[in-house]
Amino acid sequence: TNCLTTIWKLYKNLSEDQQRYEKQLIFEHPAFVKLCQQLLRDSRRMMRGDLVFSLHAVVNLGVPQNTLLVQTLVRVCQEKLNQLDNRCISVLATTLAGLDKDKNVSALQAGLQLLVEQRIPSIRDIFILQNLMKCMGKDAPVFLKKKLEMAVLKEIDHLTFPNALRVVLALVAMNYCSIPILNACSKKIQESVHDASFRQLILILEACHNLQYRNVKLFSAVEDYVNSTACLWDKRQIFLFLSAFETLGFQPSELMGIFAEKVTEDPEFLNLKNLLTVLRVYSRLNYIPRGQKHLFFETLHNCLNKYLPQMSNTELLKAVYSLCVLGYLPHRALDQLLQKDSRNELLSDDLYQEQTEMMLRCVRTCMELDSPSFKKPAFVLTENSSSLVSLNLRKAREALIELLGDENMFQQNVQLPYKYHIDFEIRMDSERKKVLPISARDDHADSSVQRLAFLFVPLSAFCMGTTHPQGKLAMKKRHLNKLGYHVILVLNKKFQEMTNEDAIEFLKGKIYSENALPFSEVTVQDNN
Repeated sequence: TNCLTTIWKLYKNLSEDQQRYEKQLIFEHPAFVKLCQQLLRDSRRMMRGDLVFSLHAVVNLGVPQNTLLVQTLVRVCQEKLNQLDNRCISVLATTLAGLDKDKNVSALQAGLQLLVEQRIPSIRDIFILQNLMKCMGKDAPVFLKKKLEMAVLKEIDHLTFPNALRVVLALVAMNYCSIPILNACSKKIQESVHDASFRQLILILEACHNLQYRNVKLFSAVEDYVNSTACLWDKRQIFLFLSAFETLGFQPSELMGIFAEKVTEDPEFLNLKNLLTVLRVYSRLNYIPRGQKHLFFETLHNCLNKYLPQMSNTELLKAVYSLCVLGYLPHRALDQLLQKDSRNELLSDDLYQEQTEMMLRCVRTCMELDSPSFKKPAFVLTENSSSLVSLNLRKAREALIELLGDENMFQQNVQLPYKYHIDFEIRMDSERKKVLPISARDDHADSSVQRLAFLFVPLSAFCMGTTHPQGKLAMKKRHLNKLGYHVILVLNKKFQEMTNEDAIEFLKGKIYSENALPFSEVTVQDNN
């Protein structure tokens, strides 16, 4: 056992190329063959620790699973399962996680699962607990996941930063989002964020995405640390941070500004794959660097033009769509995208046809509404798509009736050109002091009428922890402004939590607000 574990310890620290070479030498060495034969003969007489560690070393050295040696060791482990201490159970669980399921392995895993369930109350070592969580995996029954969760929570006060990270990754392996554990780990990670490596920080962000765990304090702590040490990170590392934050819907604005500056200074960093990711990140998170907006767009535009000949139509659509969402029209790329052959090829893919049609529609809308030649129309033809109000808007409708006195004082479910939809429309005089009744004749041009568009939007439409709209919502708001509407965004979740009286007062404040911005002052970015 000592011989095998020593070989394994030396072997695992080698590079992949060295491992391939050494593995061949080990397997061809006559002493290794004798060692394996002796292990096979003595397996049933071995101490429990020697048995488990021998199996672990043999499997990790790459001895095939279907050999008599591995199958025999698995069977003997099954026979001696009840004799194993907690440390041996942890090592055995790790070993089995690396094996394919066959008759012997499945039987041992089933027995191990029962033993773990019995032993959990007696395990006080957080390292063993997190390892068992990881090895039991996502297929473990829910009751076992809950037992492991409770055991970890009992030892949670003794967490160190490395163990906190291991526990988080173990939860990912189990596909189990335990909020109490994650909150405790998050606190420890925040305290020790300055000790974390680049890889550890990325793993933390990826784990939060996989577990759908949202903790603004944790993400802000990571962002602040990366910002304060930005000079130590290269462009590739900052790029990966931004990509990880984007999957979480979290906007690290200062870091995005730093990266934008680095890109404008050295655009050669942007290969095609990186360019598409950068466009997606800045588009979804709705960020345009202040003070260098024109230079940033020109840099991205030039890179896009450089890669046009080698881009697929799908890549071209994604790139153009991202820039259009930000309010920038890349004319050369647009010309290529809207050629008949390109459009037909994109729409021929049945799997993504609906998404493709939506993106193409947005691109065409941006070409029209974001064009410098576009002028606000004298009036916009609207129609009520339905008199029925969805369940989550009934409270708003009742509050508006209570506030305005009559349902003829507003429109609901308003359908606009360009397939835009408004939850409620209210028309007011030019001073925003009087609400005007809705009637069919109101569709004629009248510059003295102000139109208010209420959009009740979910939390996911904003960057996490802020009221900063993400790209698609910001684009819709920009376009409604162009069509002559003053847009009022209402976070639906918070509105639903209000009392009826508070809801009425809230809407009253929004409708009769004296601080309403003129349309011309609403920026593309809708600044924080």
